[in-house]
Amino acid sequence: MYKEGSVFYQVPRVYGVVEELGKMLYYDPRLSKSGLISCNSCHNLATFGSDRLSLSRGHQWRLGRRNSPTTLNAFLHVAQFWDGREATVESQALQPMINPDEMAMPGEDALISILNSIPVYRSLFIEGFPGEEPVNIENLGRAIGAFERTMVTPAPVHAYLRGEKRALSPEQHNGLHDFISVGCAICHLGETLGGRTYAQFLPAKDLKKNGGNDKGRYEFTGDPADKYFFKVPSLLNVVHTFPYFHDGSVWDLDEAIRLIAFSQLDMELTTDQISSIRIFMDALSGEVPQWAREIPVLPAADTMLIPDLH
Repeated sequence: MYKEGSVFYQVPRVYGVVEELGKMLYYDPRLSKSGLISCNSCHNLATFGSDRLSLSRGHQWRLGRRNSPTTLNAFLHVAQFWDGREATVESQALQPMINPDEMAMPGEDALISILNSIPVYRSLFIEGFPGEEPVNIENLGRAIGAFERTMVTPAPVHAYLRGEKRALSPEQHNGLHDFISVGCAICHLGETLGGRTYAQFLPAKDLKKNGGNDKGRYEFTGDPADKYFFKVPSLLNVVHTFPYFHDGSVWDLDEAIRLIAFSQLDMELTTDQISSIRIFMDALSGEVPQWAREIPVLPAADTMLIPDLH
């Protein structure tokens, strides 16, 4: 589970110009049509990279279809979004900006115009991406992706996996045993405890609410075998990233544990088992890097940017 050279090994990180640029872009609402919504709006780093809403609000307060997953450690996942339709955090970062229900920018040209209107951004793109025309859509994604790749949250479980047996309390160690013995580790595997595979899952509340209209990966791949398959979420920081599941239908972690065990493992866990596993999950939380949480002072534009609220 633990690999030598793991990103979860706590070492000093050096932030360069691209990471600094990506951080400002992550927090900048001017990359939305209204001038109100930034990446941080739905992936708030003050609340562990999520917005703690069942479904996020986008342009004109439109309601999204799926719960916004945390951006913490996301670059380590097999793919991005619940359906895995983007391979990297770099390509994922661009999609909400042009989604009409999210940040609603009319297209890539509009994004480039915004970036070029801000002299500091243009200078940072030139410095960070030497080339003929550094202010382009690919580099926008690369910059935000570079920032997101700094969002690593080493937790007690990672110290335990390195051989520090006292990193877990006796109660957490017992919870780890229960987590493995009932079968949770079959899907929630690796250092991220998830984010590496897909599983078929349709919460009862989702089915009741919309008749199973969200068909998961099938909507992306068109393969009937992918109906109702979603990426298995990482459990890192899970005690902080409620509500749970792709539809954000469950707010209580104990209930989420009970429901997933019944749905995926066909098991009715006892109250003691649920409590034990829940205690283990406390050991999966780390600290959001302080540098990432410090909101930057955003640079001024050389022309007045008038938000389009419609």
